Amino acid sequence: MYYGIELFETAVQPVLSQRHVTSVDQLPVVIGKAYEAIFGHLYQLGEQPADMPFVAYYNMDMSALEVEIGVPVARMLEGSSAIQSGEIPAGKKVAGMYQGAYAGMTAIYEALNQWMAERAIEPTGVVYEYYYNSPEEVPESELLTKVVFLVK
Repeated sequence: MYYGIELFETAVQPVLSQRHVTSVDQLPVVIGKAYEAIFGHLYQLGEQPADMPFVAYYNMDMSALEVEIGVPVARMLEGSSAIQSGEIPAGKKVAGMYQGAYAGMTAIYEALNQWMAERAIEPTGVVYEYYYNSPEEVPESELLTKVVFLVK
């Protein structure tokens, strides 16, 4: 399958987000509540997202995933007691686009890891998934997710 894998560099990206530790089973609930809070906060500020919502994975421990759930914004915005103002760091990244059910995403992770290994590119351990649509909007076969590895 073609994933359009590429290496690129980005500037700092301001975000509004929440951090959580959760099991993979509870992740959809945690994500839903976080997006509800973040989009509500954006609405109160009179602001719009600058890009697609994301989940950053800081580990791959399925019983205790360390995640950051957020939305890119055009400039640094004030957070709240439940929402942090932060940023996605500037630097090199490797990304690919995946279409299909979330359950099948192992394939793009394997392809990205192989692509980086073949080019001696070392990931930092942090991975972002950007969600271009949701299972509430389209059939699973049409879900679009961009997977982005931060790299050294």
